[in-house]
Amino acid sequence: MAAVSPSTAAFVFRVVAIAEACSWAGLLIGMFFKYVVVFDEIGVTVFGPIHGALFVAYVVVTLLVARTFRWSAGTTLLALVASIPPLATLWFERRARHRGMLAERAAAA
Repeated sequence: MAAVSPSTAAFVFRVVAIAEACSWAGLLIGMFFKYVVVFDEIGVTVFGPIHGALFVAYVVVTLLVARTFRWSAGTTLLALVASIPPLATLWFERRARHRGMLAERAAAA
């Protein structure tokens, strides 16, 4: 398996975490329209598969980034659990960035 540079891994993690959170928001809005406003499934039909794909991408990227940056099992588990509540991937990505868990020096240590 080809190694990914830490800066690329951090960038991809950030992009996927933000995209996963946005897809969550889109799905929630679609569900609101489906069940409250117009009783139409188009929002869920559009955002459901998008969110599903981005959820899987977030899990895979998280596992790869955890290996690249040598995260502890607890940090990795927290990152994976963050994929479940809406918008929590944004919180975790920001937390990881501010604590230096996505920095190149963390990968080299």
